[in-house]
Amino acid sequence: MTDPSRSAFEAARSGGVIDTFLAMPDTRANQAAKYARIRELANDAGTKDSYMPAEYMFKGVPTFEDDEVDDPVQVVLAEMSKHRISTFVTGVHENEHSRRAVREFPQHFVGMLNVDPNEGIGALRTIDAAVEEWGDSLRCIHVWGTGLIPQVPLDDKRMWPIYAKCIEIGRPIIVYAGVPGPRIPMAPQLPILLDEVCWFWPELQIVVRHGADPWTELMVKLMLKYPGLHYSTSAFAPKYYPEDIIRFANSRGADKVMYAGYYSAGLTLDRIFSELPNVPFKDEVWPKFLRENAARVFGIAPVDPPSPS
Repeated sequence: MTDPSRSAFEAARSGGVIDTFLAMPDTRANQAAKYARIRELANDAGTKDSYMPAEYMFKGVPTFEDDEVDDPVQVVLAEMSKHRISTFVTGVHENEHSRRAVREFPQHFVGMLNVDPNEGIGALRTIDAAVEEWGDSLRCIHVWGTGLIPQVPLDDKRMWPIYAKCIEIGRPIIVYAGVPGPRIPMAPQLPILLDEVCWFWPELQIVVRHGADPWTELMVKLMLKYPGLHYSTSAFAPKYYPEDIIRFANSRGADKVMYAGYYSAGLTLDRIFSELPNVPFKDEVWPKFLRENAARVFGIAPVDPPSPS
């Protein structure tokens, strides 16, 4: 007998999935180098000596040998075809492979720009230059203030010009809330800090990454309060999606919760998509969660997943 919940998931997935988190696969050495700044922020030897600073939280962190990532873009396209992912959001700042993906396969990859508010007016000039270079391929701005040196809280005055610029250029911003996985101070991303931001910038579209845990009840209240605030499931294996968020998506928050994986930073897509059908979303929630909410917030046109090569 067919599992009704799996049938609803598969029917929704058949229309394509938009994944708003992609760390382009790279060799173990190159991946480890990306986390240098987080190691600077950490004080414990375990983090400073680790490959991935939050590795203690995950089982089976994806790693790649040199001969497995001769062409990272093709590796990702194969994964997309396998799992019916139609579009990935990836950082045009990340590396040449991410930039090439957005340039060569604009129907399947859209750009995200990482910005450091500590740069002041320089950060705004970086955004303007990226909009000029990438045009409509650039779909969002990204700030992880907790991982910067010095750290930048969500409601900090250094963030205000970034928020204003996002409204000006008509792009959402991705930020983080909750206890961070790496052993670094969490104060910059306490969810309560979003209250003043959303109040002052009602036109701003905000997508929160990494769970807002353990303050998911507060996160639900804030999303009910502010139309422009949204939640993505990045960095959580589906079996660990917070119950508050599932209940919210199944009721008044169907338009507020969107799928994001954590490939290839901490989770494999095989694991994610083996666990997703067991999430108790209502049938009508699945298309919104997997595709429609991200398409609306990020302005991503629906397309079919890439064909197998």
